[in-house]
Amino acid sequence: MRQWTVDAFAAGPFLGNPACVVEPFDRWPDGGWMQALARENNQAETAFLRRTADPARFDLRWFTPGQEVDLCGHATLGAAHALWAEMGSDAPGLAFDTRSGPLFVRRMGDLYEMDFPADVPRPCGVPPGLTEALGTTPMEILAGRYLVVVLPDAAAVDAVSPDLKALATVRGEAGEAGHVIVCAPAEPADDVDVVDRFFAPGCGVDEDPATGSAHCILAPFWAGRLGRATVRFRQVFPTRGGEIETEVRGDRVLLRGRAITTVESRLRV
Repeated sequence: MRQWTVDAFAAGPFLGNPACVVEPFDRWPDGGWMQALARENNQAETAFLRRTADPARFDLRWFTPGQEVDLCGHATLGAAHALWAEMGSDAPGLAFDTRSGPLFVRRMGDLYEMDFPADVPRPCGVPPGLTEALGTTPMEILAGRYLVVVLPDAAAVDAVSPDLKALATVRGEAGEAGHVIVCAPAEPADDVDVVDRFFAPGCGVDEDPATGSAHCILAPFWAGRLGRATVRFRQVFPTRGGEIETEVRGDRVLLRGRAITTVESRLRV
């Protein structure tokens, strides 16, 4: 079987967020085998696909090196890119059935556009240990699937250096420990609206370079704050980072970005 490493939400190679995408199966392999391969790949996510009777529709599961997760945006983008660019799909759009319901991806010029459920965050109190773990004082705290910490400016986002072991135990109202977004308005001269970072030691990912699921939470919050549906984000991972444009449409979020294949490999097991 083949697999590909795809840099998602990336303007070029070695940017954005890498995900491994395995050639589709006719039936699911053992879950322990999928987890072992994800651990061997040692990327934030490995995406596994299963064919259906519809050539434009697949079942999709995501594994970090530590566990299976309910939602992953960049690996969904990577899976769609691999199907179109590497496996020759001619479908104008692709559908993926997942733990988080149906997800849709379409080509939009040189971009891919994903259609995901919005996760509107709610204001919440300061969870025990959060301020100490982050080493900074939040201006606002909200909770969706992940905790959202709003900081005063882009420099404060860049400066965050959390105690990851402590952060892994911080639990938001949604019950997922160790998943925290920090964000702030971009500098006025920047070409994006918001900068952000995502720490996920709770699922074995210390910091993620570009995270689709996080922007399902950030998009409705910042769309409301800025007074417009479309918001441009830069996730400022220290060595890679990624750019994601979002558009809120009712209870859905459109996430737009680019992807590029950097590695093709062949599995011998």
